[in-house]
Amino acid sequence: MKQLEGKVAVVTGSSRGIGRIIAEQLADLGASVVINYSSSPDKANEVVEGITEKNGRAVAIKGDLSKVSDVESLFAETLAAFGKVDILVNNAGIMNNKPLLQVTEDDYEKHFAINVKGTLFACQQAMMHMEEGGRIVNFSTSVTGAMFPAYSVYAATKGAVEQLTRQLAKEFGPKQITINAVAPGPVNTELFNVGKTEQQIEGMKKLNAFGRLGEPDDIANVVEFLVSDQAKWVTGQTLRVNGGFI
Repeated sequence: MKQLEGKVAVVTGSSRGIGRIIAEQLADLGASVVINYSSSPDKANEVVEGITEKNGRAVAIKGDLSKVSDVESLFAETLAAFGKVDILVNNAGIMNNKPLLQVTEDDYEKHFAINVKGTLFACQQAMMHMEEGGRIVNFSTSVTGAMFPAYSVYAATKGAVEQLTRQLAKEFGPKQITINAVAPGPVNTELFNVGKTEQQIEGMKKLNAFGRLGEPDDIANVVEFLVSDQAKWVTGQTLRVNGGFI
């Protein structure tokens, strides 16, 4: 029997990047997986097809997590498809870094709506619908422990996510549900690479102990641990997964 056989996992923002790898790994471990996307149905369906071709179970569900109604629909459709929710991975997020003098109100609103509001209300739905002994993993960033120019708004949203994770731990505790956050360093994804020069990327590689960017499976492997039974005594924590970046 596979480790997550019979479990149902919702992975937000899982049509590509780290979210996709997490969804695929959880499916390989036996979980039925919801592939959430906001604007890329072809990529989401590609992930579903890859999982089902390996005899896994997966569905794609559209949802703009900056809208509470879409968060509610995501859980309602998950329950309609699979009957329950055991695992929630709040991976969806945006990052559009600018120096402070270039930050607009719209930049602020978009970042906080998806990165913080979406995470908060997904956790609220989990509180209502998640099975006893469930697992929640939120996404932060190791930049919260650094001082990077132009990252102020993005890092502020992730600082908020870390505090949500910490403050909610005792609310979820009576149902034996753990809630933790992972905080990656620079990872080789489309979201990270966009807008960066090769020189900037090479500079980022030198900031950790191993002289390379992280890869999506480096992060997915830690998520796999946090949703397992082995992590049942770990909650309210933020794990920096960054190769010694900070």
